[in-house]
Amino acid sequence: MRYDHATLDNGLQIIGEYNPEALSMACGFFCRTGARDETEAESGVSHFLEHMMFKGTETLDYDAINKTFDAIGSRYNAFTSDENTVYFGQVLPEYQDQLVDLLGRMMRPALRRSDFEMEKNVILEEIAMYLDQPLWVAHDHCCRLFVPDHPMGRPVLGTVESIKALDRDAMADYFERRYAADNLTLAFSGRYDWESGLKAAKRLCGGWRPSGVSRDTTPLHHGAGSQVVAEEKFKQVNVYLMAPGPAAQDPERFVAAITAAAIGSGEASRLHWALVDPGLAEAAHWSHDEQDHAGRYSGLLVCAPENYERALAVFRGELERAQSEGLRADEVQRAIRRFGLVVLQAESPLSRLVGVGSDWVYRGAITPLEEFLARVRAVTVEDCNRLLAARPFESLASVAVGAVS
Repeated sequence: MRYDHATLDNGLQIIGEYNPEALSMACGFFCRTGARDETEAESGVSHFLEHMMFKGTETLDYDAINKTFDAIGSRYNAFTSDENTVYFGQVLPEYQDQLVDLLGRMMRPALRRSDFEMEKNVILEEIAMYLDQPLWVAHDHCCRLFVPDHPMGRPVLGTVESIKALDRDAMADYFERRYAADNLTLAFSGRYDWESGLKAAKRLCGGWRPSGVSRDTTPLHHGAGSQVVAEEKFKQVNVYLMAPGPAAQDPERFVAAITAAAIGSGEASRLHWALVDPGLAEAAHWSHDEQDHAGRYSGLLVCAPENYERALAVFRGELERAQSEGLRADEVQRAIRRFGLVVLQAESPLSRLVGVGSDWVYRGAITPLEEFLARVRAVTVEDCNRLLAARPFESLASVAVGAVS
């Protein structure tokens, strides 16, 4: 592996993890923006803007963008999260120049008013679709309970009210601030041509202006408690649970990830054997999610309405038992082995691209896979039980959605 890095005069970061054994290459723009960076009036604009980036530039329309992606045989997409918006593609190495050119040109969209009004209806339909999915309803309600009075508590899609009230000029203002050169990273992975990529980046992005935009990373105030959202139309009960955890910049995140996996990831976890195997629940998970100077443990429970109270009590009981009694060495080792899946995923440059870009956005460095695995394998049962002894799940927010009262 080889690791590349350059910074343009306007602040745009260009990074890469070169793998000579790969048969393809991937690249993408990582914009450090998401629901966390929106005001209440802007709620949902990051995700809406992701849609608009595919609607065309001053010289490329929607059809031209999609036909070009298809013409070079690209796998491509984009996603928006609480903290990042990412645009990416994967091609054979000989099509790198066309992919970089297309993505770079897309990063300066026309934002036409006609496209904006048309796409607004698409966003509203998407919100309606998610409101019919109990898992997402539970997730969004739990976020509001977990981080009240903070943008992280608002849905990534925004609300019907915020999207209807949003206008094109407000989106354009948000774009100028958040899609500035010094808030973007262009990442490469796989078998790419670094010099060609760097030359293209200077040509495409060298004239973009910086904005000096920042992110508020003031420590979050966390809420706790339980809520029930009664929805008779849902046949099952979906429960989402959250508790504070280590941040993306905290070395303790490795211990948190292994501890959470031993409790609730996969068929060998405690939650599976306590809830899924005996048929008390259809699904039961517990994991750790890293965020920018923040972090959280997240849990999911899906069960029949008649099993809700008992299943939730068992779920909470397993978290309490882990805090009171700790984990066994064999449980920790099984959880560590599950992280070997990262290596299998990394065989695809497109899968590896997300890890490379996220690493840089959160920590300003690329962690080689060997180093990542070494840090995971260095976690001991003593580390996990030290973390659990501090009772990290004591402050728990949970929301149940379904036919319950």
